[in-house]
Amino acid sequence: MANPLLPPELLRRLEQFQLLAQRRAKSSLRGERRSRARGQSVEFADYRNYSVGDDFRTLDWNLYARLDKLFIKLYEEERELPITIFLDASESMGFGTPQKFHYAKQLVAAFGYVGLVGFDRVSIHAFPNSPEDGPMRSALRSVRGRKTTLRFFENVSQLKPGGAATFNESLRRAVIEARHAGLAIVISDFLDPAGYDAGLTALISRGFQVSAIQVLAPEEISPPNFGDLKLVDSETGAVQEVTFMKHRLNAYQQTVRNFCQRLREFCQTRGINFFQASTDMPLEDLLLKQLRAAEVWG
Repeated sequence: MANPLLPPELLRRLEQFQLLAQRRAKSSLRGERRSRARGQSVEFADYRNYSVGDDFRTLDWNLYARLDKLFIKLYEEERELPITIFLDASESMGFGTPQKFHYAKQLVAAFGYVGLVGFDRVSIHAFPNSPEDGPMRSALRSVRGRKTTLRFFENVSQLKPGGAATFNESLRRAVIEARHAGLAIVISDFLDPAGYDAGLTALISRGFQVSAIQVLAPEEISPPNFGDLKLVDSETGAVQEVTFMKHRLNAYQQTVRNFCQRLREFCQTRGINFFQASTDMPLEDLLLKQLRAAEVWG
C-alpha cells in the first residue's frame, strides 16, 4: 500500500495490533468490541431467569434438565470503539529538523491505521481550524473500515500547520460535540501559553481514556545556537532579543525538563498515559516498544 507517511514494513507490523480499552465500548453502533450491552453474539455473558414472552431459542435446556428451572442465556453485544485523535496543527508544530508536525502526522497515521484495520471508528480533530485544508479535515471525521485507509493517509499527509494554539478551547469543544466517549489520543508539543490543564481535564471528566504524546524538536531540547539572538514567536509574531551564551544552556535545559516533568506528573495523577518523543527518535521505538509496553495497544 502506497503511503507517504509510514513504510510498508511498519504498516505490516501495526496490522497485528489493536488499541486496548480499559473500559468496554459503550457506543450504540455495532462493531467488534465487547460491550456491557446484551444482544445477539457468540460470546456468552450470563444467565437470567426466564420471563413470559422471552424467546424460547435462548433457553438453556441443559441447565433446565439439571435444575428443573428455566434460564435465558445472555450474550455480549459487540460495539465499535470510538477513537478520537487530537492533532496540534498550530504554527509552532512546524518547527524543528525533523519537523514536529511531520512526526505528529506519522503518529496520527499509525493510530488511525490500527483503528481502521480493527474496524473501529476514527476521528481526527486538528486544531486550530484552518480554511485552507478544511475539506480534508472534514473528511477525517468519523472514518471506519480498512478500505478507507488509503484516502485516510492521503488526507492526513496534506494537513499543514498554521495559526495560534487553541489547545484547551479545541478539546473542550470536541468534548461537548462527542456523542460517545472512547479512546482519546492527544498529540501536541503542549507549548500553548494558556496551558493544557483545562483541555485534558475536560476529556477525563467526559469519560475518555486518554493518551498524551508530547512531540518536541531536538533544537527545543538542546539549542544549537549561541550569542546575541532575535527570537520570533511563530504563532504571535512577538520578537524577543536575548543573549544566549553556553553557560546558560544548563539553565535552559533544566527549565525544559521542569516543564516536561510537570506535564508528566499532571498526566500520571489523572490516569493519562504520557509519552515524550523527540523528532529524531526512531518512530518504531515509540510505536512498537513504548506504546506496547504501556498497553496502549497490543
